[in-house]
Amino acid sequence: MARFAVVATYEIAPDKIDAFLPHLQAHRDRCLRDEPGTLQFDILRPEKNLMLYEVYESEAAFEAHRNGASVARFRQETDAIERKLTFVTCSLVD
Repeated sequence: MARFAVVATYEIAPDKIDAFLPHLQAHRDRCLRDEPGTLQFDILRPEKNLMLYEVYESEAAFEAHRNGASVARFRQETDAIERKLTFVTCSLVD
């Protein structure tokens, strides 16, 4: 199976990023600890907003992540923070 990557961008009001970031960091930590198919989960902070670079063992591992308990918890915890998420999925080329 080919490894699978996600490059995501969160658009969040600048005054909300500091409230959002600890939840995102906790989510990252849970994913890396509890999801065997999650191989890498980096949080990037460009000048504005937040970006993610995630690598999964396979597309199936990504789908398990997306439908898993940590994503559900993260969404619940950050529901009050308005944001827009866009992402691109990619197969990694060896």
